[in-house]
Amino acid sequence: MDYKTLKSIIEGLLFLSGDEGLSARQIAEITEQRPDLATRALDELKDDYISQERGLQVVQIAGNYRLATLPDHAPYFERLAYSPSRSSLSQAALETLAIVAYRQPITRVEIEEIRGVKSERAIHTLNNKDLIHEVGRAEAVGRPILYGTTKSFLDSFGLASLKELPEPSSFDTSDSLEEETQLLFNKLDSQLTFDDVEQP
Repeated sequence: MDYKTLKSIIEGLLFLSGDEGLSARQIAEITEQRPDLATRALDELKDDYISQERGLQVVQIAGNYRLATLPDHAPYFERLAYSPSRSSLSQAALETLAIVAYRQPITRVEIEEIRGVKSERAIHTLNNKDLIHEVGRAEAVGRPILYGTTKSFLDSFGLASLKELPEPSSFDTSDSLEEETQLLFNKLDSQLTFDDVEQP
């Protein structure tokens, strides 16, 4: 593997790892390279983003490297987060939101086990819309992020508290995820209809 390819692969790994990031040692193991070479490639990738004035940056937090946006661009990201309608949730995002709402606090891996598919993008979308947020770290290997719903979630669904969530008939059936999602969708739909009526 040539050095340019290694940097390209590392960039892709950081993108896929999301908020959890990867350590230099993990990257070395995955790419089957020496740890010092992986660290050098990471540092150069970080410098590349700076010198090319890219919209992302490579940051190191708690020993893990990850991709992050630039703080100076935060006002634009806030506009993106708050400008779309709350009703514009994809099926994947709504399923993920239902899982978090009913089973919080929960990790990304646990969400993916329930859905059976990757949920990184759905989590990112919900986080950007301020419907879910990080509530802590699980006592497990790697200390994965625990997600929970936000006050904005309660406001968007017209709930005073999580106790007002529609109650599924059972969590033991194989259709529980579908039922939870439908209940949440119905709640959102009724809230949006109410809001439309209330508009002057």
